[in-house]
Amino acid sequence: MDLHVNLESRRDIAGQIYRELRAAILDGRLRRGERVPPTRELARRLSVSRNTVSVAYEWLTAEGLLAGRVRAGSYVQGEPPGAGGRPGSKSGVRLRARAVWSTLPDPRAAEVPAAYDFRVGIPDGQLFPFETWRRLMARQLRAATLPAAYAEAAGHPGLREAVARHVGVARGVRADAGDVIVTHGAQQALDLIGRVLLEPGDCVAVEEPGYPPARLLFQSLGARVVPVPVDTEGLDVGALPDDARLVYVTPSHQFPLGMPMSPARRTALLDWAKQRDAVVIEDDYDSEFRFGGRPLETLHGLDRSGRVIYVGSFSKVMLPALRLGFLIAPPSIQRELRLAKRVSDWHSQLPAQAALARFIDEGLLARHIRKMRREYESRHERILEKLTRHFGVWLRPLPSTAGLHLSAMFRAGGRRLEEDVVARAKEAGVGLISLSRYYASTPARAGLVLGYGSVPAARLDEGLRRLLACVSAAAGAKRP
Repeated sequence: MDLHVNLESRRDIAGQIYRELRAAILDGRLRRGERVPPTRELARRLSVSRNTVSVAYEWLTAEGLLAGRVRAGSYVQGEPPGAGGRPGSKSGVRLRARAVWSTLPDPRAAEVPAAYDFRVGIPDGQLFPFETWRRLMARQLRAATLPAAYAEAAGHPGLREAVARHVGVARGVRADAGDVIVTHGAQQALDLIGRVLLEPGDCVAVEEPGYPPARLLFQSLGARVVPVPVDTEGLDVGALPDDARLVYVTPSHQFPLGMPMSPARRTALLDWAKQRDAVVIEDDYDSEFRFGGRPLETLHGLDRSGRVIYVGSFSKVMLPALRLGFLIAPPSIQRELRLAKRVSDWHSQLPAQAALARFIDEGLLARHIRKMRREYESRHERILEKLTRHFGVWLRPLPSTAGLHLSAMFRAGGRRLEEDVVARAKEAGVGLISLSRYYASTPARAGLVLGYGSVPAARLDEGLRRLLACVSAAAGAKRP
């Protein structure tokens, strides 16, 4: 390995080498079992004699930190009892982050999936066509097709064309390849939009309840985020703050309640944005998985003034780990969005983009979505039937005809009952997310949000049986 040794002077060189290597072992930069450079090689790199390096190695060996192997060199042996330290720890001036970061919650630690995992936003990885994807990726990783230079910030040309065709056919979105910018999922799309359009202190309106990562992102950019209530028709346009610069909505399948935004509300929102010179972000969340009812036209399709930015992601229809999404923007800000993407990370990784372009062009994505839609619709109907039949005393399912989850509200008991059910469910091996978690302010309505992407159909009944026992026990415990 390339081992950095800093010689500050030409005095006590062996001691300096010894101390540098010892520190690297104790703070974890050199780990047990790793080979250190041969004495001849390290001496050549440091422009010192080989004997000097050998002396340093002998001292480390005497302390039990190095061990020599015949004809194999010297290896890190370990550390003396009681030694150690935190890698990279330093004393000195305390750095201060921007004040906004102290107002945001710490990232949640990655949870071990429950045996019956009803958490939201997780697709069924068992349905993903790994063999087909492996073949497409292998084709893109050949030397002849993989460029050595950086690429266009907006994304792979073939994928941008494929995305424009896909959303045009599937969602009626009028766009061409030039309107598409490929991103690392929907979250980066929101970040690019915010950095292009928002000044610190600008007002951003979000749905209440709504998608927390979007709200937290806009807060991190210094925006003043205002939660706006939703009802059975979607976002209450009449409650929007007059000074909102940006409005973030999920009109096809409101997250997390599940209802679509009504045609009247869509028209009202576009009129409101035009009158106030505001921008609307349409996150077309889960629109691919519609099980019933006539699909409503997108806000982007209704927009005639160039105020809607359409955001989509392949995280649910493919896999979240691929980190591929896109935005479709009006011409007035396309240059700035491409610049924002370029200064952020140059571009998303090309092999996956090119593979996805082929996946779409060969009709494989449409076939995959049809397969997943049938499977998820079956799970959706099963959960809804069970909730209606067995949970009706305590929970009221909310109408929903799309997506990877459905929500239900507690008829009584409030937040205390909600918290108790979630805690009991965790003990029973059932992963849940409470509805109140999606509210930015109080009072939050109590309920459960049940994702069914990662619970196979064969395990649904047992998972719901365990959940029923938890709800029953918690409700009984709350009786006077």
